[in-house]
Amino acid sequence: MSAAGVGTNGPYRNSERHGVLHVVACGSPLAGHVGRLVELAQREGWEVCVITTPDGAKFVDRPALARQTGHPVRSRYKNPGDPDVLPPADAMIVCPATVNTVNKWAVGITDTLALGLLVEAQGRGVPIVAVPFTNAAMAVHPAFRDSLTRLAAWGVHVVFGDHVVPLHPPGTGERNLHAFPWGAGLAALRDRRCPVTPAA
Repeated sequence: MSAAGVGTNGPYRNSERHGVLHVVACGSPLAGHVGRLVELAQREGWEVCVITTPDGAKFVDRPALARQTGHPVRSRYKNPGDPDVLPPADAMIVCPATVNTVNKWAVGITDTLALGLLVEAQGRGVPIVAVPFTNAAMAVHPAFRDSLTRLAAWGVHVVFGDHVVPLHPPGTGERNLHAFPWGAGLAALRDRRCPVTPAA
């Protein structure tokens, strides 16, 4: 990275570079605004790569994010023999994390690239923060609550609760996007409160 704070893979507004941050965006209207998280992370010196779930890909502007990060946005596993196009993660933030992805992740399902990277990252001891975004009705489902508890017990820092990420009634998510605290996941990484213990 140059002294001006511009690396080979996009702009950095902080002269201190933290490493590579993988931002995983799941299938929610909130994913359409994930560029805000990218910008905040870059200001802190992270080199950011964006990965989406297949449903998350429906909401994001892939060309705009590629320009912003200097990396292609990936959503599917690569074909056999294809090179990896993203550098490995030094940390990961799943934001927005949907009920579907959280529940699959908690039982080790890897049927999407995002889930495969998350499960592998846990095994490598990569710090991971999960920031769920869902409505108040889905948030109380026992399976979702159990999944959050399991992930937290395994060392994932779960940023969730009305005091941090306000819940909303079903059908009102798009009207509440403005209130989402994009910096909450980064704050957890900044405080280094999210060590991941490799699975036995």
